[in-house]
Amino acid sequence: MKKIWITSLIKDRGIIGHVLQIAKDYSLAPDGHFWIDDLKKMAWLPPLEEITSPDNAIWVIVGNREHLTPEVAYGLSLLCIGTQAKKGMGFPIIWLTTDKDFTSALLPTPIKAAEILPLYSPTLGAKLVARANTPYSPPDMEYRLDVHANPAIGVWFEVGPSRDEWHGAMLGVSGGGIESHGVGKSGKPPHTSVLNYPMRGLEIELGEEKYLAWAVQNPIDKDTSYYVKVTDLPRGILFGPFAQEDTAEVHTLKFSYT
Repeated sequence: MKKIWITSLIKDRGIIGHVLQIAKDYSLAPDGHFWIDDLKKMAWLPPLEEITSPDNAIWVIVGNREHLTPEVAYGLSLLCIGTQAKKGMGFPIIWLTTDKDFTSALLPTPIKAAEILPLYSPTLGAKLVARANTPYSPPDMEYRLDVHANPAIGVWFEVGPSRDEWHGAMLGVSGGGIESHGVGKSGKPPHTSVLNYPMRGLEIELGEEKYLAWAVQNPIDKDTSYYVKVTDLPRGILFGPFAQEDTAEVHTLKFSYT
């Protein structure tokens, strides 16, 4: 029996009971939680282990536009980044909503590929079964992205190339802050590291968004990562290889569209 994990932003036991019953009727094993909006205590983190367990086939999120506050959107984004780092970018996410005007344009970048379905769709059960039993192939990404967090160390983003070496790395935030950075083996922020030409307080403008970035010129390969500790409530991040020129190839993620 395939397992699915349900994250409900709507604290209504009648609604979540509807989803649980459909899953059971279609021989799926549902489990999940009601979302707790507490970034300081990192309440978004505990479900990560369940969502990324080998026997979990889908992540289902239940919510409407009104629930996507900047705080909730950021917490969901962090949880999604951690999930995709372990399960692959193609891991199926289904967003269930009672909001008829809900579109992917409202979703944070990490969750934007989620399939949006009406909560009371008559074909919901069949679609859940289909997604749970359809193998997925993670897309070939140019970069690696993960998040490491607990109340003691804070939130650290890990970035690096998936193939070619970066001659340096940078990461910037819009609307948030950066407290520390380091370079080390992929998988865990280093306790200490030697940084080549570290830079802080770089100002980058991309469209209408302004980013505050830190950077290093250490070589970063597929087994080495750049780690940046981010504080406050960023609207998004920008990251990629460091470049001395005014133009550089970077990747951006938006966390909030409100």
